[in-house]
Amino acid sequence: MLSRLSPTATAMATALLLGVSSHALAECERGALDTMYCDADGDLVADLPADESQWVDPDTLIFAYTPVEDPAIYSDIWQPFIDHLAEVTGKDVRFFAVQSNSAQVEAMRSGRLHVAGFSTGPTPFAVNLAGAVPFALMGSSSGQFGYSLQVYTHVDSDIYEMADLKGKRIAHTSPTSNSGNQAPRALFPEMGVVPGEDYEISFSGSHDQSMLGVVAKDYDAAPVASEVVERMAARGLYDEDDVRLVWESDRFPTTSYNHAYNLHPELAEKVRQAFYTFEFAGTELGEEFEGVETFIPINYKDNWRVIRTIQASNGVQYTRDNLQ
Repeated sequence: MLSRLSPTATAMATALLLGVSSHALAECERGALDTMYCDADGDLVADLPADESQWVDPDTLIFAYTPVEDPAIYSDIWQPFIDHLAEVTGKDVRFFAVQSNSAQVEAMRSGRLHVAGFSTGPTPFAVNLAGAVPFALMGSSSGQFGYSLQVYTHVDSDIYEMADLKGKRIAHTSPTSNSGNQAPRALFPEMGVVPGEDYEISFSGSHDQSMLGVVAKDYDAAPVASEVVERMAARGLYDEDDVRLVWESDRFPTTSYNHAYNLHPELAEKVRQAFYTFEFAGTELGEEFEGVETFIPINYKDNWRVIRTIQASNGVQYTRDNLQ
């Protein structure tokens, strides 16, 4: 029955079922957040519900990493961390393999996902639509973190500079992806290339698929996240000699790690501490994310400012219809 209502009406009805009055929802400050949430302190993320009966303290925590080409591999890679998270929180922890950014955001929005790593571009959607609270990034012990947008082409192509993308078939990953779509749309016009006008866009679905498509010559070139292609090369998924780097941006924040806004505050604190105390060295996770040594504390308001600026320049609105 709720599915027939408008998004605002649905949020109000859901809140009423949870014991929150429509008056309280209407009166609270929320900025760009969905009507299900409030942001009284202005930190741009959903506040913990004032009503303690709405706090969530599950026996089993569900954890999900970003959509990847082979979720089964990442389930094994994340196991050392999952074991650590279980030890610190005293909860059972299960890895949830997600197939798309939208499915991952919807899982947290519906309460089926408690802790998650959201890709850079979809992070604002998770914050505004699902009540995700970013608190960590992977980085070095010196506090360095991030990745760059790189544009690759096949080594045999006639693309040597950005102007050569004109008239070509270029793979973007998905509409909400930062390095795979939003950043190219915001940054490429400054170099004289307008995505969708000067070249044809084909959405591949993921950075992995974009890169493999370039190698197979299915696409003429692709903007991709440096951290993804580095991991792919390390696993031998493509030969670095088969591709050529055309351009590289300054660095962006990488995958954000989040907990649901309504986790019991004591549990949320334990989740954060599990991330901050995890030691990558000697684990499969440390081998997969080369150069990463720790999880670094961050906040969404400051660390995602550049991403929100890029998305604002593209006219992005954080609605469920725009999430792909």
